[in-house]
Amino acid sequence: MKMSYPETGGGWKKYGSAPVFGGRDTGTCFDAQVMRDDTGYTMHFSWRPEKALAVSRSADGVSWSEPCIFMRADASTGWTDDLNRSCAIKREGKWYIWYTGQARGHSWIGCALSDDGVAWSPVSDQPVIYSERPYEGAAVMNPFVIWDEEKHLFRMWYAAGEQYEPNVIAYAVSEDGILWDKLPANPVFVGFKEHPYERDRVGACHIVKADGWHYMFYIGYEDIDTARVCLARSRDGVTGWQSHPGNPIISPSVDGWDRDACYKPTVVRDEENKRWLLWYNGRRDSEEYIGLAVHEGLDLGFDR
Repeated sequence: MKMSYPETGGGWKKYGSAPVFGGRDTGTCFDAQVMRDDTGYTMHFSWRPEKALAVSRSADGVSWSEPCIFMRADASTGWTDDLNRSCAIKREGKWYIWYTGQARGHSWIGCALSDDGVAWSPVSDQPVIYSERPYEGAAVMNPFVIWDEEKHLFRMWYAAGEQYEPNVIAYAVSEDGILWDKLPANPVFVGFKEHPYERDRVGACHIVKADGWHYMFYIGYEDIDTARVCLARSRDGVTGWQSHPGNPIISPSVDGWDRDACYKPTVVRDEENKRWLLWYNGRRDSEEYIGLAVHEGLDLGFDR
């Protein structure tokens, strides 16, 4: 018997009763990563019918432009028959993107560079992260990367394990974003097995470093088909994780567009308006689009 939870917890509220991005005209749009700058919001996302990565822009995070494809699947490489699950950052005038390539029941993580964020060139015809340790199983996917000014390192959290849905979150660091060192003590996050909503596994995360904490927004799986968005924090982003008392923070609706699963969060901490914005995948039957939730106030409500 599946557990029942409120649609939101921890002070979060879903925006409206419909997705803010994607629909029957686009087909499945999923695994977004949203960034904010002075001009508004940029969303990189996976476009399943096109087997491609695409980008859209928005002034308010709600109304989005027509998507533009910037990278397509390429079966000639041997590992990018499908292309999805990306993370982009801009550092010192150069764009970096890490993405998931999939083929033959396995997943790998690649990297591409761009001078303008429009035209991208892979750094190699080979992945930069591949499965090589027991906990990584058949798949490494869903990279999330930050540039840490204090450590002078690129830091990546990525999901690993089974191909259909991964099982754990692992961690690696790099000086250049291309050559990565995996932490010996991986995986760094396996969830809190005492909680029914994440007892089966955990998946893709988004990390925000703020207020002396690393906040991790991640997927908790009650079972392989039932997913919710959860929140935890750690001082160093690696050890000592604390679960949020309001978890799960985003759960499926009773009979809406996100009735069957809510997963793959991406967040923006909006300092100017003192709020958090969280976009997530929602699924009903085979239809999967991107919705929005809002947390008013920057204090996320952890127990002190």
